[in-house]
Amino acid sequence: MIQSRRTVLTTVAGLAAAALAAPVLAGDNRNFLRGADARASAPNFVGIERWFNSAPLSIGDLRGRVVLVDFWTYGCYNCVNTLPYVTRLYETYKDKGFVVVGIHTPEFPFERSAGNVQTALKRHGINYPVAQDNESATWNAWRNQYWPAQYIVDQRGNVVFSHAGEGQYDEIERTVRRLLNATS
Repeated sequence: MIQSRRTVLTTVAGLAAAALAAPVLAGDNRNFLRGADARASAPNFVGIERWFNSAPLSIGDLRGRVVLVDFWTYGCYNCVNTLPYVTRLYETYKDKGFVVVGIHTPEFPFERSAGNVQTALKRHGINYPVAQDNESATWNAWRNQYWPAQYIVDQRGNVVFSHAGEGQYDEIERTVRRLLNATS
């Protein structure tokens, strides 16, 4: 009797967790907009320990440009899967007013090492600015909850799109192109 109750409770808990995670895992960003509010001003980059590939940046510095803010960590399998897409997007549109800002927010202690982050940047061919957010200050300012997570900020500094997880690459690129064409 106790074993069957335990089995039922475990099954119910698993189904509840799957139901809550399904929109994120399926790439449905409608429920993800609880992070940085869509159409609201993008939070600034705060508490950054170190910048790679760039002098320190702020959201204000990036006004007039389309920005993809990419929360990731090099030890996350799903994050690593998104990096070829993010680097290709950056290389394609960087000369048209597009910037990627990677926010490396570690999940594990070994991911806090600046040397390890630098090695990962080289390994993945990342040339865009990356902020080392070891204390999760920027993560918290953006109310982010997932690795990886992408936010698109328009030229006025407003968050206009967000997505958690892998996928939706075509939709992300369409959004970037639409925003870039709006100023052409």
